[in-house]
Amino acid sequence: MSERPPDWEFKERDIVILRELSANPQISSRQLTEVLANDHDIDVSHVTVSESIRKMRQQGVFRETIVPNEEYFIFGLFEFRFNPENFAEGWRDAMEYIREDRHTLFYFLSDGEYQWKSVMMFPDRRSESQWIHEFYKAHGGVIDNIRNSVIHNVLKFRTDPELLNDLSETGE
Repeated sequence: MSERPPDWEFKERDIVILRELSANPQISSRQLTEVLANDHDIDVSHVTVSESIRKMRQQGVFRETIVPNEEYFIFGLFEFRFNPENFAEGWRDAMEYIREDRHTLFYFLSDGEYQWKSVMMFPDRRSESQWIHEFYKAHGGVIDNIRNSVIHNVLKFRTDPELLNDLSETGE
């Protein structure tokens, strides 16, 4: 993840491109150019569309990641509660361990009780249990407790294109 937020001035065309990519991530720039013309009355070349996508990607306007179908992995929500006695000495190593771990899909902080949380993927429950064991061995002094919840029956995993309208000044 980028250290700084993206610096991007959204044009209506950019928002439409993001909405269309969200609806169909595999669409080519040529196909997207046709959709822009036919559905949104936006007349640009496929080179311009491709360039806009490339620049938005470089600026960090959106992220691309491959997420395997949930049938191949199990997902877990992990919540990390801290041991304040050892936090100062070991928090960074523990944080980086989770952030850089190959099983971590999504990693964030939450308010309320200040906690780290992550969504992690494992091939099976045994691997998940082994990860917890190894994490405690390496960073148990910093962590007071790990609470993990099984995520099953994933019913939705996508960004609705309409949400991207909120990036527009008009919200339309």
